[in-house]
Amino acid sequence: MTAAATETAIPQRHARVGWRIFSLLVAFACVLYFQQRSLTIASERIMPALSLSQMQIGWLEWAFLLTYSLFQFPGGVLGQRIGARWALAVTALLAVAATVAVPIAPALLTGAGLFVVLLSTQLLLGAVQAPFFPLCAGVMESWLPAKRWGLAQGIHTLGGHVGAALAPVILVILMQLLGWRRALFWSALVPLGLIAVWLWYGRDTPREHAGVTAGELAELEGANATPKDGTITWRRIRRILVNRDLALFTLSYMGLGYVFYLLSNWSFLYLIQERHLTVLESGWLASLPPIGAAVGGGLGGAIADQLVNRFGIRWGYLLIPLIAMPLSGVLLLVAIYSRNPYVAVAALTLSFAALESTEGPFWAGTMRIAQADTMAATGVFNTGANFGGVIGIPIVAYLSGHHAWNAAFISGFIVAAVSGLVLFGVDPSRTLDIE
Repeated sequence: MTAAATETAIPQRHARVGWRIFSLLVAFACVLYFQQRSLTIASERIMPALSLSQMQIGWLEWAFLLTYSLFQFPGGVLGQRIGARWALAVTALLAVAATVAVPIAPALLTGAGLFVVLLSTQLLLGAVQAPFFPLCAGVMESWLPAKRWGLAQGIHTLGGHVGAALAPVILVILMQLLGWRRALFWSALVPLGLIAVWLWYGRDTPREHAGVTAGELAELEGANATPKDGTITWRRIRRILVNRDLALFTLSYMGLGYVFYLLSNWSFLYLIQERHLTVLESGWLASLPPIGAAVGGGLGGAIADQLVNRFGIRWGYLLIPLIAMPLSGVLLLVAIYSRNPYVAVAALTLSFAALESTEGPFWAGTMRIAQADTMAATGVFNTGANFGGVIGIPIVAYLSGHHAWNAAFISGFIVAAVSGLVLFGVDPSRTLDIE
């Protein structure tokens, strides 16, 4: 074999290992989104069965988001210290326990005691799922070259939304056949196989994997700016927290989170309550916005990498969010003012696609700024998105509970427009100053 042929073979061998590791992260994202949507999809059955109000369902979703937001940054720092392999496995196991507890609790408790337990399950689920995306970003930073980070984040987003799209279809069918409790119970056990595969094959870095050769390792480390360092100091944490570009990115991403949870958590009930579709029909139609989000996420990440090659890091990562965020808001207005419910579904789908096309650029841009401190920095960044949901869910629950769906979606339009404007102050090409 010639030297040129050897050089060609090395990246191909590396890609097989790196992208297999990455494929497991995509599968985890699918599971995570499925778990997050389960309660919302089942709420139409849960409310009459357990005598819960729509506002109480909103508080359960809010409880999840509260801990999901609060533990993003601590989870990212902890993951950076102990490594993503065991951090992902342990948190995924705890997430299974939290989701299984929801259908079991009504067999043991009623009334206020049951609501407290359900609230506790959502607090636990939020806390253990919180580090997931920062951990995955850190794995991508270690396993994939920087020129593919946008694509990887886009595909990762796509995987999550596949899970979200499957949730209404699978759970509605299972609830029709088995009832809501058995449907939630059996679907909650599926991730156990994935966790076992991750523990067997996953590693924190390429240096720890037997399938990665010295040549492959050199090729990967040469493509990224800084080596992974788990000994993150308080001084480095402070620099992450006070970095101007990360702060503005986080503020803009908070707006994305507001609109994201509006679309992902409330579309199903909107179609039933405001558009008067049947539960089964709503289950199928409610899967369309997540499918649009999946397509948008995959395309946005891939296009962002190409834009970076053409326009440089700053505008390559900012062009898509600058266009897509306001567009997503405008499409929310189209959805609520359309008389035809199917046009409304199409507008919601396109709105979600536009919104999620920004995920790859947002995350890859943050990774470019943070480099070796990606887990900690994206923990801060993703805290912003989920605080957008913490703020938004009680607002939407109140408005929808009072039949003011139009006002709920108009608030999403305003937030999306403002979030786009904030991005003019961000420059992802300015790398975080780390000692």
